[in-house]
Formats: sequence, structure tokens, C-alpha cells
Amino acid sequence: MNVVITGIGGRMGDALLRAVRSTSATRALAGTTRPGGPAQRLTAELGLPVEESLDAALARGADAVIDFTSPSATAEHVDACVRAKLPIVIGTTGLDPETQAAVARGAKEIPVVLAPNMSVGMNLLFRLVSQATEVLGEGYDVEIVEAHHRHKKDAPSGSALRLAEAVARARGEDLGDVANFGREGQVGARPRREIGIHAVRGGDVVGDHSVLFLADGERVELAHRASSREAFAGGAVRAALWLAGHAPGLYTMQHVLGFEPIPGEETKP
Repeated sequence: MNVVITGIGGRMGDALLRAVRSTSATRALAGTTRPGGPAQRLTAELGLPVEESLDAALARGADAVIDFTSPSATAEHVDACVRAKLPIVIGTTGLDPETQAAVARGAKEIPVVLAPNMSVGMNLLFRLVSQATEVLGEGYDVEIVEAHHRHKKDAPSGSALRLAEAVARARGEDLGDVANFGREGQVGARPRREIGIHAVRGGDVVGDHSVLFLADGERVELAHRASSREAFAGGAVRAALWLAGHAPGLYTMQHVLGFEPIPGEETKP
């Protein structure tokens, strides 16, 4: 599989390039950088073509695209993949409603994997949190704490929101009705069904997520710690390989890992 990596000059781009090159079934065909960016320098440093346009990179014979960039760039990249009829894996976080709508439109034409976190371990945590919520029931208060490096622009993280959604869904609730994004001042006693979500920023933390289930007399804590971006990059490459041969549609890592049935297909026994 010939893979194009968008934003190849960034921290995630570097991790993705290593992951693609270390996987026997994939080949790093080309990369992209922002218009006016260091395309010529990156081409020499990385040993592969780096274009300012995704259309130009795809024309080299691409089979799939992996995108960890920005919401505005991601929307443009989806459009380029639709024009080329090629699948795309999206790990960009902080997508606004307009970009989410653009991705959904594109998924009607091409296969798309969109996930707030591509780590296999983190996606297992999503599954475990749902199961824990169902087993523990309503007698446990739930608090979610995430920590990331000082450069992360969105808060809370997409993964923290996904964890909160997993809890709310397992309880049959709408997250918007029960979420509390941090606390300050005289907030009063904690509402019983509230889901607390807290963001920490600093240093070079790649990504830490903890979900605490707290009750009188005990606490259950489920956590995931990412020590390097290789965890996300490896999952993204796995998703790109999985997309080969799949019909157009909007998929998640839960589909890639077999935790959820593929839309339109019967659940396997």
C-alpha cells in the first residue's frame, strides 16, 4: 500500500513516517507540507517527495492518505481524496461542526476512518469504560482527567470527550446534559449524575487519560498512558490497511478493531 502522509514535517508526521516505513505492507510514497512550507528541504531530509498540494502527492500513485493536521486542512484533504477516490485515515482532533460535516459528506464517496485517538490501547479503554459503566451502575461518580503537552491547542482532548460519551451512552444520557468541564468557586455539592472532565497542559506529555469511578468505600480507576506518538502512528497505519477494499462510509477505530459491527453488515456470531 502506497501511503501519503499529510503534515509530514510535524511531530506526528515524523512518527507516521517511521510507522509506515517499519510496516512491511506499507510504503511511504510522499508527504505534504503547508503552502509556502519547507517542501524542498523536507524532500532532501526525508528521502521522499514532499508536496505543497495533496492533489500533487496523490497523483504519484497513492493508495491511501493518513491525516493528522488541523481542522481546516483536514476538510481540504478530504475533498482531495474524494476527487481521487482514495481512502483517508483522520486523526486530527478539535474538528468543528463544519469540518465534521465535510468529513461526513466525503464518507459518502470514499471510505474514511475518523477517530480522536488511533492508539489500539486507548480504543480498548473506550470499550472497557463502557463495560465498567454498565457493571458499576449509577452508584458511582465519574471523573475524567486528561493531560497533554503544552502545545496542544484543543481542550479537553477528543479522547476525553469520547470517554465521557462512552459513560453517558452506557447510562442512556446525553453528555451535554451531564458534563461539567472543570470546577471553580462555590459550586455546591456534586450532582449525582454529573460527569466531570478536566484538562491538564504542560511539558511534553504525549497523552494521559484516566477515568475514575468513585463510590463510598472504593474507587475503580481505568487509565491509559501514551509514552510516545508511535502508539497513535501504529494504529493509524493499521487503520489504513484495514480500509483497503471497504465500501465508502464513516468508520472508527472501534470498527477497525472489531469492537463494533460494520454499518450495513450483520453482526457476526
